[in-house]
Amino acid sequence: MKKSYLLLHIAVLLAGFTGVFGKLISLNEGLLVWYRVLFSAIILLFIKRNFLKSAPIGLKERISIGKIGLLITVHWVFFYASIKYSNISIGVVCYCLTSLCTAVFEPLINKKRFSISQLALSALTLLGISLIFHFDTSYRFGIILGVISSAFAALYTVFNERLVKQYDSISINYYQMLAGTLGLGLFLPLYMYYLPIASLVPSLPDFGYLLLLAGFCTVGLYILFAEVLKKLPAFTVNLSFNLEPIYAIVMAFLFFNEGKEVNLYFYIGCCFVITSVILQSVRPSGKKH
Repeated sequence: MKKSYLLLHIAVLLAGFTGVFGKLISLNEGLLVWYRVLFSAIILLFIKRNFLKSAPIGLKERISIGKIGLLITVHWVFFYASIKYSNISIGVVCYCLTSLCTAVFEPLINKKRFSISQLALSALTLLGISLIFHFDTSYRFGIILGVISSAFAALYTVFNERLVKQYDSISINYYQMLAGTLGLGLFLPLYMYYLPIASLVPSLPDFGYLLLLAGFCTVGLYILFAEVLKKLPAFTVNLSFNLEPIYAIVMAFLFFNEGKEVNLYFYIGCCFVITSVILQSVRPSGKKH
């Protein structure tokens, strides 16, 4: 169990860089995500062909896995749109709502009782986030996009929890990234019609950032993510990912000078978020048996 928590927090640290890359890459959110899933699918195919020996997966099962991959693709589009229309801090802070969405969606989807403790821990997180940010209304549109993003992230985690019990993480992520590439690729012409940009081809710096984003913050991150879901509940995983905004906000302060001064409220808010993660990690009902 300790190993699972260690892997989980390595994944969270990698996730902290996704918002940074969203700011560094000049492409709009649609193209950024399409290149991300495309490069990730290529990397995963290489790994799958050369290093993985697993039982073949039927076409029907591949399609089922791919459908869930579309959820994470849509999440990314809204996540990066939130960053593009506001800033890194807004986008990653709104992601903290994922644990609250999971606490609501998981009982509905899996037909089980709502957990008062999960809802309470989510409320603690929301209190911490509100203290960190004060939810600046000048970024209202970015906040709305971020909230939608968190809902899709929660749905992805709940449904993905079922898959990891049946298939290996490399295969799951490959078919999900492939589905994201095809699905978003079909939608992209319409997307670009309404939101045109000067070039569809990434610049050399963007290409390098996309490779890092795909290799470490997608393939590496989501393989860890799938492995952790085999041992820990979806709510625990999503709640722990509430540490991601703290890492990302600190990086935004250091590298992008977003003008959000680290004050007493920031530290108090961080304490609430960290406390919610620690409480979930140590409570007995948070473990799978």
